[in-house]
Amino acid sequence: MTVYLVGAGPGDADLLTVRAAQLLATADVVLHDRLIGADVLDLIRPGCQRIDVGKTPGLSHSQAAINEALITAGRSYERVVRLKGGDPFVFGRGGEEALALREAGVTCEVVPGITSAFAGPLLAGVPVTHRGAAHGVSIVTGRAKDGSSVDFTSLANPDMTLVVLMGVARRGDIARQLITGGLAPSTPVCVIERASSPTQRTTRATLDELEGLDVSNPAVIVVGDVAAVDLGLLSHYDALASSSS
Repeated sequence: MTVYLVGAGPGDADLLTVRAAQLLATADVVLHDRLIGADVLDLIRPGCQRIDVGKTPGLSHSQAAINEALITAGRSYERVVRLKGGDPFVFGRGGEEALALREAGVTCEVVPGITSAFAGPLLAGVPVTHRGAAHGVSIVTGRAKDGSSVDFTSLANPDMTLVVLMGVARRGDIARQLITGGLAPSTPVCVIERASSPTQRTTRATLDELEGLDVSNPAVIVVGDVAAVDLGLLSHYDALASSSS
């Protein structure tokens, strides 16, 4: 009996790993996040039990309850898949779930997924590192464990790319803190919404314009000189977005 912590990637089923697709086709039960796309869920074996344990504003499953559900399923079924968006260990609480399973004596295997922190920007033609534009990249969540805002003033480094996940709701506060920390108001910003979906949308602006942008979750925010780079890549998702508009 094994629980597999599987990364679903940024959204499109074509971006799943082969291992992830194989497990979905053979699982006895799948516990999945709220934002997993329908085309990914369609890969689940017919007759497999599906359990939605996603976190929804105002109506969420607690992490403790999800851990307990995983332990119960892991003790009852031969093959259990915990399907999580992106990569389970990039702000996906995969570590918490892996530790809970280990402490309960339930075998756990990890199947990494493509994180939206890198895939989202690239699908919009933005490299998170680029010679002459960034010496490195920092990935940060827009909200701390207790729901408060992360201290962004210490992250204001013009030589680094900053990728913010789950930061749309606090984008105004994030921008103000980064400017207070020393970033120029004219620092390029790029917001990629619903990456790898038919409704993917890219918005480019500057840091002082971030708060006023009409953007919504799920989205990735990129701050830094690379946000002004456009590789001009042929994107399957941009074509889908154009055809659906």
